[in-house]
Amino acid sequence: MIGFGAPEGGRAVRGTLPYISPDDARRVRFVGLDVDGVLTDGGIYLGDVAGARIEAKRYDIQDGLGIKLLQKAGIVVGIITGRVSESVALRGAELGVDELVQDVHARKLPALRRILDARGMTFAEAAFVGDDLPDLGVLREVGLPVSVANCTEEVFEVARVHLTRHGGRGAVREFAELLLKARGEWDDLVEWYVASRDTELDTERDA
Repeated sequence: MIGFGAPEGGRAVRGTLPYISPDDARRVRFVGLDVDGVLTDGGIYLGDVAGARIEAKRYDIQDGLGIKLLQKAGIVVGIITGRVSESVALRGAELGVDELVQDVHARKLPALRRILDARGMTFAEAAFVGDDLPDLGVLREVGLPVSVANCTEEVFEVARVHLTRHGGRGAVREFAELLLKARGEWDDLVEWYVASRDTELDTERDA
């Protein structure tokens, strides 16, 4: 089967421009995101302040706005990560994501199944953006598996959309734009966003 963004012959190669068909884009009701290597570049900052362990991560502001626009389009957005971090909880709350799961055992597939079941959705209606081996189980099940540019070969082979940006460097924003443009909603969402900044309406803060 020829995958999303794959060249003729069915097997994508790195550097292939990503593509999502309008029909496939309109099927997506849920977008799941990994954190380390997707919402971040995979690096972590560890420290100790007055005997308390501190962990920090760097997030991309453009990714945040992409998430907001997905939600404005009526798409449910969830973060599913195998590393527990207060930083992730803070970022998730700041963005107002619809679902946030931090599982130290990296049981992402059962977590996604619970989310979809509770919302009356199916795996076929879900997209997931991943980068590494803990994401493989989910990527093999969802209707639209997506890889960032810095992904492992195993993830690249499973993914049907291969982003050109790296995790923590606008990859999620790239996917949001691809999806919303394929649905024919991007231009209207941009105009909504611009108008919301030109009025005194109570709109969400920049992401």
